[in-house]
Amino acid sequence: MSVYHKTARNGLNECILVKHFLSNPIILAMAILPDLSQKLSWTLHSLRFIKKHLLLILFLGLVAGLGRAAQLRAFGPISPMLDTFLEIVIQTARILIFLFSLGLTNIKKGINRFLKIFSPQTSDRPNWKTALTILKQQWIAVVLNISAFMVIAFLINLLIDHIAYETCLYATLRADGIISSDSSEWSIILFLKNISIIPLTLVFNATLLLWFVNRVPQQVSKA
Repeated sequence: MSVYHKTARNGLNECILVKHFLSNPIILAMAILPDLSQKLSWTLHSLRFIKKHLLLILFLGLVAGLGRAAQLRAFGPISPMLDTFLEIVIQTARILIFLFSLGLTNIKKGINRFLKIFSPQTSDRPNWKTALTILKQQWIAVVLNISAFMVIAFLINLLIDHIAYETCLYATLRADGIISSDSSEWSIILFLKNISIIPLTLVFNATLLLWFVNRVPQQVSKA
């Protein structure tokens, strides 16, 4: 058989397979989903990591959220010194979430990994070569993960705005004396952001670094 006939036959077989997949949505979904799941490993790992360690991440987010709400006079006026102290507490809570995620539940490992990735005087500096290689080879996965995160973030922010402006939560909290009359809806908005989208962003960014240096463990991703 000539090369021409072999090529034509292979092309015909491929067309038959494509038509078979398109005619059966279930088979098409089963063929696409595993590959899509693999490409979205970065996002899926972030969501599963938060689910597995929800209480700790939520606690740190709650600390940051209450601190931010207090800065916005949710509980009454505060002094400049207390405002500065609360800012330190807020940023510390956020850093702990990031390092906890980067170290895969070990904050000390998270610190060491961060220093190794960004320090110019370390044997792990070639990790950036690995990152560039991964970026060139898997740029579609990068686009998909960032797009997925943007959609999730948009939906969460939309829900937060709805709760703050379209429900009676703010008015009820003020009427019951839980938050000060001097506060605004922003005290609720930033509190909710600190227990939702901000922790998700920190975990997502930590996973970004792990993914780029090929450190996202498969076992944790499937946990």
